[in-house]
Order: sequence, then structure tokens, then C-alpha cells
Amino acid sequence: MSDPNVLSHDPAPEPAVGIALDQTFPEIRDGVRALCAGFPGAYWREKDRERAYPGEFVAALTEAGYLAALIPEAFGGSGLPIAAAVAILEEIHRSGCNGAACHAQMYTMGTVLRHGSEAQKRRYLPAIAEGNLRLQAFAVTEPGAGSDTSRLQTTAVRDGTDYVVNGQKVWTSRAEHSDLMVLLARTTPREDNAARRDGLSVFLVDMREAVGNGLTIRPIRTMINHATTELFFDDLRIPASSLIGNEGAGFGYILDGMNAERILIAGESIGDARYFIDKATAYACERQVFGRPIGQNQGIQFPIARAYAQTEAADLMVRKAAAMFDAGRPCGAEANMAKLLGSEAAWAAGDTCMQTHGGFGFAEEYDIERKYRETRLYQIAPISTNLILAYLGQRVLGMPRSY
Repeated sequence: MSDPNVLSHDPAPEPAVGIALDQTFPEIRDGVRALCAGFPGAYWREKDRERAYPGEFVAALTEAGYLAALIPEAFGGSGLPIAAAVAILEEIHRSGCNGAACHAQMYTMGTVLRHGSEAQKRRYLPAIAEGNLRLQAFAVTEPGAGSDTSRLQTTAVRDGTDYVVNGQKVWTSRAEHSDLMVLLARTTPREDNAARRDGLSVFLVDMREAVGNGLTIRPIRTMINHATTELFFDDLRIPASSLIGNEGAGFGYILDGMNAERILIAGESIGDARYFIDKATAYACERQVFGRPIGQNQGIQFPIARAYAQTEAADLMVRKAAAMFDAGRPCGAEANMAKLLGSEAAWAAGDTCMQTHGGFGFAEEYDIERKYRETRLYQIAPISTNLILAYLGQRVLGMPRSY
């Protein structure tokens, strides 16, 4: 019997710093890293201070074709699987940049591609792929409903060849920087439906025509530079052709977008975690205190190693969820777990990185405090950790419903 206290004699792995640990889509990853090198920390610090939208970064991603990754080739995109989009967003975040300014253009594709009409696809997708149109706004959450989507009160009432929209949305990010918006609204009163999630419909709204004609956008200042807003609809008229799929079936359609959203944001979280681990490892090897590198101390070394293990485990769930989504298999549980584990791995890695850097972690010039704030969001949005746990407990494990 082997001695459990004797370590394996397998060759030691290469250090994590500077190495792409996930070699899927290597050419895409190399290209994204090269692009991101042109947008260093100073660029993001300026945008953060000014609360400005990183338009130059989004334009560069668009020109390189990365934001059209999921659009089919027939409509001018690359026709890549969601796993490729995960790789793009992961590398953006691992490079110290932030994909939140444009990631919605990827995950809204799940709703439009799977349920949009051919006319809608022909009209909008080529222009989105070329960068002439932006589809960045995803309007679902409301102040009085929160995560209880069945209680949405924004209504869309059919009136001849139009729908008339009234209500309010909140936490709709990038609305000021988007041409199109995916909107979830109630088309049948809640009490008139057999199931509580029936009667909701999805619309693709042209915001260029809507703003000032029944749509008002109001920015919300937050802890991070996330360009989020609240929206007010006051007799906004939109053509009936804006309807995606069948009236009343919108909740099922929106789930395609939500699963894609959670998988992609999980990929971003993996990128954040690897950014923090890279930074913490490099600093632990370079920083000398009491005549030796601080990484020689197990109190510094072990938390970084644990964060690394946690990140690699979370990455496996992200890959599984992406593979299931691309295969057209139901992946609600896997998408939720990927987002849960990815967001927690990123936060743990961020906390470890801050602790490793000590006081320097609070200095803007190190970029850690900015990324630390940005990373915290993903345990709350687009769905909170507790709601994911409730989903797993009730929908997967079969325990009694708590809501």
C-alpha cells in the first residue's frame, strides 16, 4: 500500500501564469488576447472614472467579427457554437477587459435565432453582423416583480397592426448604446392564463424609433460602470411584426436567451478568476518581504492554489453546459450551475488576489479593485445565487417549492 503522505512523482505542471489553460479554439483566443492588448488597464480606468461606455473596444470587437460569432454564415456571421463565444468572453476578461458592454449581443441570439421569423433574421442579422446595428438591450426585470417573471406588469396590447406597450423595466443595461431591444411583456392578463408563466410575449423593438415616442431611458449609477438603466413605456406603439414567435409563448423563448446568458457570463467569470490567479501568482513570486518572496509562505500560496482548483472545477461545468446547449439538449440545470460555480470561483479568486496584494490591491493603478467590483455583480445578476440554489433544490432534487 502506498504511503498517503508521499506525494506523487508525476511531473509538475507548468505554472499557471501567462498560459492558456483551456486550449479550445486556440486561434480565437490568441486573436482576442492580441486585440485586448490594445486596451490596457489605463483605458478601462479612464472609462470607469468617467462612467463612459467603451465604444472603441466594442467597435474593435465588432470589426474583428467576434460579436457576430453566433450569427449564422448565411446572415453574415461566423456560425460558431456557443462554446466559441465562451472562449471569446473568457479571454476578454482574463486580459483585464470587460465584455459586459457587448455580451448581450451574443446571448440574445438564443431567442432571435431559434424563434425569430425569417423576415426578422434577414432584416436585422446581417446589419448586426456588419456592426451597423447593435442588439445589446434585454428588457425583462421590473421593479415590482424582480425575479418573479410571472408577475410582470408591462403590457403589450394589440391595436390593429400595432401593439401598444405600457409599463416599466429596470436594470436594462446598455439601452443607451443599443439600436434594438428584446422585450418581454404581458399580452394576456395573468388571471386569464392556465399557467402563471403563460401570456407573456417577446418583441424585437427598434429603439431608434421608440425613444422619444413612448420610450424614455433613465440611467442608474451603480458601484460599477455597467451602463444600466430603467425604462418607461408610455403608449409606445410597435408594429405587430416586432413579435417574436407566437403570442403568449414568450417565456419559453426567453429561456433560450437566459440559458445562453448564464453560460456566457459563467465564461466571463472563469476569465475573471484566471485574471486574478495570474495576477496573484505573479505578485506572490515577485514581492519580497523579510528577505524572500511572499509566495514562499503557505499562508499566501495555499489560498491561490485553492482558487486555482476551484476555477478549474467550475470551468468543467461551463464546458458541459456549453456542449449541451450547442447540442440542443435541455441545459437549465447545467447553465445555472455553471453560472453559480463560475461566479463563486471568480469572487474567491478576487478575494485571494486582493489579500495577496495587501494595500496595493486597493490602488487603482493595479486594476484589481476595479475587477473586484465588477466580479461581485455576477452573484446577483443576471440571477442571484439563492435563486439558482432554489432551482436546483426544487426542480432538480425534487424538494418542496419555497416560492
